[in-house]
Amino acid sequence: MQGLSLRKSLKDFLKIVFKLDESTYPILKSIWNLAWPVVLEQTLAMVSQVVDMAMVGRLGAAAVTSVGLSMQPFMLIISIIMGLSVGTTTFCARAKGAKNEDEVGLVLVESIIFSLAIGLLLVIFGFIYADKILYFMKAEKDVKKIGVVYVRAMMPGMLFFFFFTIVTAALRGVGDTKTPMVVNLELNIIHIVLNYALIFGKFGFPALGVLGAGISTSISRFLGAFIIFNKIVKPGGSIFVDFKKVIKRLNFNLFKRIINISIPAAMERIISSAGQMQYARQVASLGTVLYAAHSISINVESLSYMPGIGFATAATALTGLKLGANDLEGAKVSISISNRMAVFTMGAMGLLFFLFPKLFLAIFTNDRQIIDNAVILLRIVAFTQLPEAIGFVVSGALRGAGDTRFVLYVNIVGMWIVRLGFTFILMKYFNLGIIGAWIAMFLDWFTRAIFYIYRIRSGKWQFVKI
Repeated sequence: MQGLSLRKSLKDFLKIVFKLDESTYPILKSIWNLAWPVVLEQTLAMVSQVVDMAMVGRLGAAAVTSVGLSMQPFMLIISIIMGLSVGTTTFCARAKGAKNEDEVGLVLVESIIFSLAIGLLLVIFGFIYADKILYFMKAEKDVKKIGVVYVRAMMPGMLFFFFFTIVTAALRGVGDTKTPMVVNLELNIIHIVLNYALIFGKFGFPALGVLGAGISTSISRFLGAFIIFNKIVKPGGSIFVDFKKVIKRLNFNLFKRIINISIPAAMERIISSAGQMQYARQVASLGTVLYAAHSISINVESLSYMPGIGFATAATALTGLKLGANDLEGAKVSISISNRMAVFTMGAMGLLFFLFPKLFLAIFTNDRQIIDNAVILLRIVAFTQLPEAIGFVVSGALRGAGDTRFVLYVNIVGMWIVRLGFTFILMKYFNLGIIGAWIAMFLDWFTRAIFYIYRIRSGKWQFVKI
């Protein structure tokens, strides 16, 4: 009886907070069923990232900065594949909503072929020009030396990461968020053990430092691609692909439609990553210690991404599924509830960042100078959580609807005009340094939230043809 009473109280609480009734409560359950595996998956990935950065953090500020700066340019590479994954998710969701299982497999295979072809070229480029990339990022001499080693060790695994990304995007599009979660659980355990062994020289392995972190990443990504491939070639899963049959049915017109949705999404990611890279360069000009504080604070902030990404993924999948089934009202309600849940959870994280910044920072580093500089950054980002939650969920819903061009335009305004513009102004003319850069980040997300709310209320996203 006590259990039933508790369950009823929780249900009543959710109805009040998220303004639910008997007709919309099932949608909340659907959102939660889609979101919680993603939240757990992101939690596991974050644990792995925390452990990774904590281990690297013990190697000193130069090691932290080398890893942070090294990853910024390669977000450009990842952006292209992430853009394609948006098209994959959108088309798989629409096909699943329309109960067209054959098209799901066809979309997935065509996306895989394109991602591997583009990915191979980008990986080769990254490996060869690693030193020039670190030079472009204005890395100091000791940072550059370490960063080149890390990049070249990480590159071989990038191609497997591309494959993994496309397949998991398809799975999420058809409403299967549990399979990626399970696979990532396995990979994160492997990655943490390999990191410990290769960075510090445990279990008979040599102590390789940052090189060990890069090798661990490549091995983990190879295993991820191998495991997820076996999930889709066996009958009975949420997606089954008979590659021999599907390849014979490759459809160039379908491929063009996927690319039509993917190009704006890829451009959005590229522009965002290029902006992040320029933003990182501006902060890096303040010196190694301040950039290390910036990098650590970004890692702490990403803890709040877990619920945001979970509800954004639910909004993407449900928007595509509902529109595929011609349920416009269901799509609207799904977006509304997902948005409220993200604002509620990320707002709570923001409160914790504001009240206990040192507690979070101590997870990543024990360097007192870095922590002292990072405290104010976390308190600034605490206020960013609410507009960022809206940005996550609504942009995800728009991608699910195929409205990727609007998301691209908002990204250009937010990143390149607001964030970079105000970072330059606040750092140069107001002498606010790194604090100015983080105020500019808040203004970026606030601007995006306003545009996204306007777009949803306009209703134009419902009629985008894909």
